[in-house]
Amino acid sequence: MWPQEFTWFFAIFHHEFRKGNLIAFEVLMMLAFTHLFGFYNPKQLADFLGIPHQKFYAELKNWSVYHLKKMLVRFMMKQAVEHLKPVLQKSAATQSRAGMTLSIDNSVIDRFGKLLRCTWSWFSGRHHDVVRGQDLLGIVLTINHIAFPLHLLFCPKQGRYNTNKADLLIFMLSRLKTAFVLEGIDITNIPLTMDSWFVSQPLRTRLHHLGFTKIIIAGKSHYTFTIDKKKQTASAWKKELMLHDPTWGIDVPSCRVRGHSPTFGSLILFFFQKSTTRSYSLMNFSQESMRGAEIWHIWQQHHLIECFWKILKSIFHIRSMQLQGDGLYTALLIKVLAYLLALRMKARREFSKWTITQIMRHLSRHHDLRDFMTTHFHDTFSIT
Repeated sequence: MWPQEFTWFFAIFHHEFRKGNLIAFEVLMMLAFTHLFGFYNPKQLADFLGIPHQKFYAELKNWSVYHLKKMLVRFMMKQAVEHLKPVLQKSAATQSRAGMTLSIDNSVIDRFGKLLRCTWSWFSGRHHDVVRGQDLLGIVLTINHIAFPLHLLFCPKQGRYNTNKADLLIFMLSRLKTAFVLEGIDITNIPLTMDSWFVSQPLRTRLHHLGFTKIIIAGKSHYTFTIDKKKQTASAWKKELMLHDPTWGIDVPSCRVRGHSPTFGSLILFFFQKSTTRSYSLMNFSQESMRGAEIWHIWQQHHLIECFWKILKSIFHIRSMQLQGDGLYTALLIKVLAYLLALRMKARREFSKWTITQIMRHLSRHHDLRDFMTTHFHDTFSIT
């Protein structure tokens, strides 16, 4: 039953982590796959199998935080490279149609445990309020309408250092840039999209120094811009500017203008209407001017990172796995492995038009989990 999907994961593990504990990795893969059958933490799976859940946790403690983070990046990168290389070998028009972007965003995971790492008070866009939880910063590659996570990092708010998100983002992008160079890919040619949370001139400068030339970022309503010698906030311009009807390449009412900001200097602004009552603005932080259709084409892919967060939260129930201490990244790795496995299954012809939820329902109805575990995880199953 789908041996090639599992062979891919174990081949990378043997190649990248030769000294790793194979049994412990098989436990990770087993916990990841059982997500597709509706078991979202080790306790649920142990109860289903009728075994002590402590045996699962004992195997999970074999990993250090260093190896967990390294495995996260390597598995996410390897899957992305498989999809990037064929597209990059084609024409510029084909690459444009693929919609390649690096989307950056953070998401708050509601948490209430006092012994969990990185738990703090964060502002949640979902709740529109400050909630207790963990803030997960992510970089996702979007290509052919699929989101491939590349780097995920929890934002600490406690400890000896007051590291801000801009520093974390530069660290993550620098690491990815170096890693992709070893794969023969220059990711600085891929556009960046970011939410308004990351707007700042110092970050813009650092991204340019890092080599990224195309940067589209959501604008803030209180930012002040001077357009045609008139100075007012972006929220006022949204009401005053006349938006043009949808045209070629732009399927929403929009307006592209050049403005001047006291903070960012001269830049291209793109205003668009997403619904009958809401208008939004984008700022072109690129090193060169861009057409409105190009700006909109890049920004259209940004919603895929929101879809990725939704899958982790609603489908794979990331909240349900609350491992204390260093188990924070163990839980994240299991969820990401489950997501990557689901993407590889969707690549199969029989599942290509199905959603992840539909695949999960099909597996639960037509396959026996115990038979599958006996076939593919015989050694691990017998040890546990």
